Amino acid sequence: MLQASNISKNYPTPKGPLAILTDVSLSLEQGEAVAIVGPSGTGKSTLLYILGALEPPSAGEVMLDGRNPFTLSDAELSAFRNKEAGFVFQDHCLLPQCTVLENVLIPTLVAAPDADPTARARELLAEVGLSERLDHRPAELSGGEKQRVAIARALIRSPKVLLCDEPTGNLDRVTATQVAELLLGINRTARTILIVVTHSAELAARFPKRFELVEGRLHAL
Repeated sequence: MLQASNISKNYPTPKGPLAILTDVSLSLEQGEAVAIVGPSGTGKSTLLYILGALEPPSAGEVMLDGRNPFTLSDAELSAFRNKEAGFVFQDHCLLPQCTVLENVLIPTLVAAPDADPTARARELLAEVGLSERLDHRPAELSGGEKQRVAIARALIRSPKVLLCDEPTGNLDRVTATQVAELLLGINRTARTILIVVTHSAELAARFPKRFELVEGRLHAL
């Protein structure tokens, strides 16, 4: 279970604290999928980063399966993020000098896996339809293919939570639909908690649970 309780986030400014999130609470069970919508500047990405333990809240608590990542040491927190949370960003963030297979394996380089992760990387790339692109580099891929590589990379360590920040924002409508179907399909089969923040009403409409961030507060739709 992922549980966020009374999350607030403020940033200091010369005129005083700027409130980005105010008293946000969210509880998701394994296998649930949720879309969070809202205009730019409402704190969607900030909330995603807090839920994924990339950024601490100013107040409130995040718990994943009974653990609060923000009470961990720096080394423990890095390990927690690497294992428990997978991230997919609007910009795929692939390393241009690495092949598709190498990009997917990158999160395993800082871990000590029980077995060689290459077989799992190949399985994931087959699952996202890229088994024929293993030796290609990002410059040889379409936008949709790059995002599929990013999704496979996010899943390589079997995270409990998959967090996606505008995953279809740079894609055409047909490709965006394919990526959306892929994410929801993975959610159903892997039972990973899926959280997507998006401007796209069409993408959000595909999700069984939807929220809107308005002036830093989360409202169920």
